[in-house]
Amino acid sequence: MRSYRYQITVQGGLGQTYRQAFEEFAIEPDGIDTLLVGDLDQAALHGALNRIHSLGLELVELVRLADEGAA
Repeated sequence: MRSYRYQITVQGGLGQTYRQAFEEFAIEPDGIDTLLVGDLDQAALHGALNRIHSLGLELVELVRLADEGAA
């Protein structure tokens, strides 16, 4: 299965426990929200979304980023 780079925005900041739950992502604060950026195939994407839901985090936005070689 092919992987793509995704940017997932969740509401609020992430404490240490939440950061550990998403350690495979680059985690960046973005104002009052937090960006999770990582390379995921479809199974990993669904797993991350399930984790967000299970932890009671609010999903703000999900974006598949353009391929590095795309113009």
